[in-house]
Amino acid sequence: MIFSRGFSRLPRNSFNGLLCRCLLSNRPDPNQFFVSKAYSQSLGDSTQKILGCREFWSSGLPTFPGSLTSRHQIHHQISSIVEEPQDPFSLVSDELSLIADRLRAMVVAKVPKLASAAEYFFKMGIEGKRFRPTVLLLMSTALNGRIPETPTQHEPPTRLEDAFPTELRARQQCIAEVTEMIHVASLLHDDVLDDADTRRGVDSLNSVMGNKLAVLAGDFLLSRACVALASLRNTEVVSLLSTVVEHLVTGETMQMTTAADQRCSMEYYIEKTYYKTASLISNSCKAVAILAGHTTEVAMLAFDYGKNLGLAFQLIDDVLDFTSTSASLGKGSLSDIRHGIITAPILFAMEEFPQLRAVVEQGFDNPANVEIALDYLGKSNGIQRTRELARKHASLAAEAIESLPESDDEDVLRSRRALLDLTHIVITRTK
Repeated sequence: MIFSRGFSRLPRNSFNGLLCRCLLSNRPDPNQFFVSKAYSQSLGDSTQKILGCREFWSSGLPTFPGSLTSRHQIHHQISSIVEEPQDPFSLVSDELSLIADRLRAMVVAKVPKLASAAEYFFKMGIEGKRFRPTVLLLMSTALNGRIPETPTQHEPPTRLEDAFPTELRARQQCIAEVTEMIHVASLLHDDVLDDADTRRGVDSLNSVMGNKLAVLAGDFLLSRACVALASLRNTEVVSLLSTVVEHLVTGETMQMTTAADQRCSMEYYIEKTYYKTASLISNSCKAVAILAGHTTEVAMLAFDYGKNLGLAFQLIDDVLDFTSTSASLGKGSLSDIRHGIITAPILFAMEEFPQLRAVVEQGFDNPANVEIALDYLGKSNGIQRTRELARKHASLAAEAIESLPESDDEDVLRSRRALLDLTHIVITRTK
């Protein structure tokens, strides 16, 4: 292709090097968004800022012992427990299956067409990788302790909820269910706004059943998420997840209504990306920590992990929009630029080729402008610099896990290792 000559993949650093690259110092006020260290390191002199279920009772949960007065070294402990890397998804596969079954039960509707629409992306085979529930289940174990044992095939549970009987774990599973419903609802709404034809390698819901029913299905999922969230009876958690929905709407509106200067601003892009992608996973990670009764410091480490993992995920997604085929990505490649959405690779390319800004400001209704932009991108380091920024956010996510209070529990260490492995999986994925 016309832009391929400028593309090259960054060398894959050893994972151990990635984990040990950063040191914690001068942590920001946890109540405010802050300038991204990863972004400031990447852009040098530029001064950019980044924004920066069943019914359960919320009382009586223990506070996690330990403090954050020193940097906690867990990587060596993890290595001694888990000699060979494990697939993070396999560690929670049993719970993921239970959650998938619950989700299919939770989205049942009385009206047949609404039921078909609401369950569209929860059907077996097209429910996706379930990345967010995996992160939340692993984070729960990384903070709580031992994973509840599943019953053997010879001793099946009499009820689904008996498979994982502990109250705290059930509450945290509920957060995973709520998060997945919010995520799928946002996909349904996004596909309508983007007039998308495909999603997860299949026809999008709006292309199959129409825009109106797709919007209503998304609204229905959000309503079911609210009911499940309310069952936790924890006002702080309800507030966190309600804020996520506000952020999703804010981020989508920012993307739809950008002025010329904003479209060319990396600061604006990172802020929008936090709202659209990273807020859900960061606040959900914080919610599982709050349910477990952890200190504010530990809850913010969970938040930092989710925030930086989410930003790294989206940065790689933006790279793949330029470098992957439609089949591998599960949606049309080059879809962002063809919809006039400017992402990190083009923003970095503009820094090297300022004349590209005039093309961006003209818009991409003209296919010739798309080709011009791709040509400049191919000659620039935009792809490489976006990957490097993603790597730095992944490193910050790993840093948050390494800073959790020490533990000698094997399940805790194994789950923390899996969370570290996920940072590597996110930045090396090809779809």
